[in-house]
Amino acid sequence: MTTKTPFLLACATVAAASLALAAPAQTATTKSVKVGDNYFVTAKGVPTVTVKHGTTVRWSFAGHSFHDVTVSSGPAKFHSKAMSSGSFSERLTKKGIYKIYCSIHGAKDQSMILKVT
Repeated sequence: MTTKTPFLLACATVAAASLALAAPAQTATTKSVKVGDNYFVTAKGVPTVTVKHGTTVRWSFAGHSFHDVTVSSGPAKFHSKAMSSGSFSERLTKKGIYKIYCSIHGAKDQSMILKVT
């Protein structure tokens, strides 16, 4: 090992650290969906939501009846437990269209269907 090697190694380390600091920070995004008695609704009052890759969707349960969040079709499957209060979150890492419904009501109950793109 020459005397230049530690110097070059130190320069490479400083350069790598500088690049890491200069890179823009990835911020996690969360979208909220309210689950009430017989409905899914976003902050905009609609049963559809468009999110970026990697977004976490948080379903907040508020009502008297039990409901759940179940993917009927989409690039990934997930399912929450049945609840009437509390929340359930899922980070969407696969691009595509998720069709979500409450399995307690069944996929034919149009009031309990949500589309996440």
